[in-house]
Amino acid sequence: MAIKRDRILIEKANIPYRFAIALPRTKYELEIRYNKTGDFFTIGLYKDNELICIEPVVYGAPLFAQLYQPGTYPALRIVPTDSSGNATRVTWNNFNETVFLEIYN
Repeated sequence: MAIKRDRILIEKANIPYRFAIALPRTKYELEIRYNKTGDFFTIGLYKDNELICIEPVVYGAPLFAQLYQPGTYPALRIVPTDSSGNATRVTWNNFNETVFLEIYN
């Protein structure tokens, strides 16, 4: 039986854009950008309107985990995942179609 997780849905038609997201204990903003030449996405993390970091969206790799600092970064893991298991990378064609930003508690 598959586990249902919360997802952060991305509106590709609006890229680049920034939106607010409430995660436990803190409100953040995420800024989504797309690099057409390299066919990859980046996500900027903002807290209190201040840029904390910008990271590429890498399939299967938790966002904001490499430089994690309690109280600054989200405590939840956010991982680009394809529940069908077919994708090996995040691309324009599969992001928010089969690959989603899933929240792991």
